[in-house]
Amino acid sequence: MKINTSFSIRAVALAAGLLMGASANAALFEDDEARRAILDLRQRVERQGEEIQQFQRSLIEQQNQFEALRTETARLRGEKEELTQELRRQQQLSQGVDDRLKKFEPTQVKVDGVEFVAEPTETKAYEDALSVFRKGDFAAASSAFGDFIKRNPKSGYVLPSLFWVGNAQYANRDYNNAIKNFNTLLSKAPNHQRAPESMLSVANCQLELKDIKAARKTLAEVVKTYPHTEAASAATERLAKLK
Repeated sequence: MKINTSFSIRAVALAAGLLMGASANAALFEDDEARRAILDLRQRVERQGEEIQQFQRSLIEQQNQFEALRTETARLRGEKEELTQELRRQQQLSQGVDDRLKKFEPTQVKVDGVEFVAEPTETKAYEDALSVFRKGDFAAASSAFGDFIKRNPKSGYVLPSLFWVGNAQYANRDYNNAIKNFNTLLSKAPNHQRAPESMLSVANCQLELKDIKAARKTLAEVVKTYPHTEAASAATERLAKLK
């Protein structure tokens, strides 16, 4: 059978054209896929870059917040220290004021077994007078106690002052005034701790004044009124010598 040569050539050319077209189309499809893949990759990279930048900004913001917090903490710590120091200063000032005020406040004292409230000025005046007496300056002590009694007639220190002024006067041989002050103590507080000794001192003043009769009577009164005391024992001995 005879084959048409021109037809064969055309057929071959057509087949070749079809193959070449298919290859071109395949190549074109592969290029599009590659471009899309590249675009997708680029978009992912860009998104990741944005996420990284956002994370970096977040880190920077957190770091700034931390620095601000640390600065505020340091400021508050400084203020706390200042407030603590100021509080200590105020407490010291308050304590100093309290201590100074206490020097002017009445206080509870106890003298010769008797408790009473006294002003600081009273206590100082009494103790100053007693200090003078203990130094042996009986004239000055007599004046100091006498002045105290006049200035503070209602003070709890009056009774012991009467006792000491009487003793100062006895030492100065001012027996009559001594008797007067001892008897004042006895009339005001016959049960006072100094009462037995005061009555015995009255008898001693009477003996110095050579008033033996009065002295004997007073000594007997001591024994009767204040038995079982040292003053009573001393009175008994002196009565025996007067017989």
